[in-house]
Amino acid sequence: MLEGRSCLVSRALPSSCEQDSKWYMSYRLEVEVSNGKRQLDLDGEEEHGSKKSSRLLDPKEMVQKTQFTVVPLPLAPTDQSENQRQAGDHSDSGSLIHPLGRDMSINCLLRCSRADYGSIASLNRSFQSLIRSGLIYRLRRLNGVIEHWVYFSCHLLEWEAFDPVTRRWMHLPRMTSNECFMCSDKESLAVGTELLVFGKEVTSHVIYRYSILTNSWSSGMKMNAPRCLFGSASLGEIAILAGGCDSMGNIYSSAELYDSEKKTWVTLPSMHKPRKMCSAVFMDGKFYVIGGIGGSDSKVLACGEEFDLQTKTWTEIPNMSPGRSGAARENDMPPAAEAPPLVAVVNNQLYAADYADMEVRKYNKETKTWATVGRLPERAGSMNGWGLAFRACGDRLIVIGGPRPSSLGEGTIEVNSWVPNDGPPQWDLLARKQSANFVYNCAVMGC
Repeated sequence: MLEGRSCLVSRALPSSCEQDSKWYMSYRLEVEVSNGKRQLDLDGEEEHGSKKSSRLLDPKEMVQKTQFTVVPLPLAPTDQSENQRQAGDHSDSGSLIHPLGRDMSINCLLRCSRADYGSIASLNRSFQSLIRSGLIYRLRRLNGVIEHWVYFSCHLLEWEAFDPVTRRWMHLPRMTSNECFMCSDKESLAVGTELLVFGKEVTSHVIYRYSILTNSWSSGMKMNAPRCLFGSASLGEIAILAGGCDSMGNIYSSAELYDSEKKTWVTLPSMHKPRKMCSAVFMDGKFYVIGGIGGSDSKVLACGEEFDLQTKTWTEIPNMSPGRSGAARENDMPPAAEAPPLVAVVNNQLYAADYADMEVRKYNKETKTWATVGRLPERAGSMNGWGLAFRACGDRLIVIGGPRPSSLGEGTIEVNSWVPNDGPPQWDLLARKQSANFVYNCAVMGC
C-alpha cells in the first residue's frame, strides 16, 4: 500500500503442512517451459546487519522431520506422441515431492521464502509453473503468507530490493528506457507481483513494469488519463491512483483503479477537490488521499478524502493532512518545494514523518487530530522531505535515508525499522549501504 516519487535536480531526490489444503485443487496447473530469465543478482556487500534472520518457516519443520527426496524430472522428448506427452506432463505436474503428495508439497512451498523461489523453479517443470505463472503468490495470499520487500532506487535507472527478514540486498535488472524518461520526475508503486514506475518520455506519460515472475522490465501500459504527481496506494492485487496533473500542468480530481491480475485500468468517480503532490494510503479497507496542492492559486490542502470501494463514493475529511513542517512555514517555502506528506499505515493506524522536526506523528481517527509519538532515526536526512523514504512494511515502519552526500559523492543510506507499540519509537538499524545519492523512489511489495 505504498507509493514513491522522485524529483531530480531542483528537488534532489523510494500452519502447518497438515492443514486441509483441498481449497486450491480447483486450479489446473499448466506446464510451461521457461524462456531462461535469470534470477536476481545478489549483492554480497552487506555492510551492516550481515547476520541472517530465520526465514518464514522451515519446510523440514513443517513436516515434523519427515524425510523426503526432491526428484527433478527431465523435459519430455520432442519426438514422442501426443499421448505420451500428455502422460509425461501429467506425471511431471504431480511429482513435486513424492512422499508428501501434491497437496502437502504445495502447502510447504507456500511457506518457503520467495528469495528461494528462483532456485526452486529450476527443480522441475511443475515447481516452475507454480512460481512463474504467479499461482504460488495467489495461493500464498489466500493462505495468509506474505513477505514484504522494499524496492528502491538511488540511481536513475537502477533498482534494488531489500529483504528485511534476511537483511539481504538484491539488484534488479537495469531499466531500458530513453534519456527523456531517465531524467524525468518519477513515481513508483508496488502492486501484486509488479513494480510500476511512472515517468515521461518527451511529452507523453509512460509506465514501466517490473515483474518478479520473469525478473524483467516491460513498457507500454497506459492509464485512461495519464498523469504525474499523483497519490497512490495498493491493496493486494489492486491499486488506486488519484489526483496529479497532465502534461500541461492541469490538476486532476479524477482517480483510476489498476488490477494487476487483469492488467486493466478502471476510471473511478472524481474526488471533491483536484489536487497534485498528494499522498495516499489504504486504511480499514478504504482508500485515502491526503494533502497536496490544489485550486487555481495552488494552495496547500489540509483536508483529505476517503473513497469507499463498496459504495464508490468520496467523503471529504477536514484537517487530515499532518500539515507543513515548521521549517517550510518559517522560511515561507513555496508549496511545490516541499515533498508530499510522508505517511504510512501499519495495523490500520496512520503515521506521518515530519522531516524538519525529525518526529513521528500518529493520527487519531476518533478526534481527527495528530499527536507526536517520538523521534525519527537520527541519520534520516533529506532535502525538504525529498530523498527520505517512510513506508509501511508489514507490521513495521521502515525509514530509508541518510546524511547528505559529501562533495566527493560519498554517502551512506540506512534502513531502520520500528514495530509500533504503546511506547515511543525504538528504531532498529537493519542495514547500511554506501550511496552517492538520496533515495529517489521507494515502494514496498507484499506477496
